[in-house]
Amino acid sequence: MAYECCAQCGISLQESEIKDQVCLQCINNPPAFDETFCLDFYDGILQESLHQFKYQKRVTFAHGLAGAWNQLFTDQLNESFADYLLPVPLSIQKLAARGFNQSWELAKLIRCRSSIQKSPYILRRHHYSEHQAGTSAANRHRLIQGMFYIEPMYLDQLENKIVIVFDDVMTSGATLNEIASILKDNGVSRVINWVLLRTPRST
Repeated sequence: MAYECCAQCGISLQESEIKDQVCLQCINNPPAFDETFCLDFYDGILQESLHQFKYQKRVTFAHGLAGAWNQLFTDQLNESFADYLLPVPLSIQKLAARGFNQSWELAKLIRCRSSIQKSPYILRRHHYSEHQAGTSAANRHRLIQGMFYIEPMYLDQLENKIVIVFDDVMTSGATLNEIASILKDNGVSRVINWVLLRTPRST
C-alpha cells in the first residue's frame, strides 16, 4: 500500500504512530493475529469490482482482483513462509444462498509458495442470522464470538503451524481476531492476515 499502515492490523497510521509502525489500538489491546497485509482501502478503485464479484455474482471479477494482488505482492509475499492459507469461511446457509465463498475464490488465485497448503475445509462457521454490516465495532465483536470452529479431523495438523487467513474485506478486525484466537487456542503458533481491502480509519 502507498500509505503508512499498522503492521499488525493494517489500519492507516496517524503521524505519531508511524515511527513504531503499530497503531495505539494494537499496542493497548493487542489482537490475536500477528500481522496483516492489505491491498488497498475499501473505498478505493477496487471497491466496485469487489461489489460486482461478491454481490452480483460476477465471478470473473475475482481474476482481476487476484491479479492486482499478485502484481503488487508477488515479490513481497511470494516467499512468505507459512503452512496453510485458509479463507474466512461462510456458514453452510450463507454459502448455499450466495453460491460461492468470495474469500476462497480469491485465495485460490493468490500466488504463494507451493509448500503452503490452501484449504476451505479446515475453518468452519456456525450460522447466525444477524448481519454485521453497518453495526458498531463493539457490536461486531459481540456478534462474532463463538462463530468459528476448526474441523476436528484437522486439529492435530495445526499444532505449531503458521497460518495465513485470507479475507476480502477487513472492517473492525473482529472476524479475523476471533479466527486467530480459535487457531491459537488450538496450537497454531502464528496467524497472518492477507486482506484484499481494508476499511479506512474513522476520522
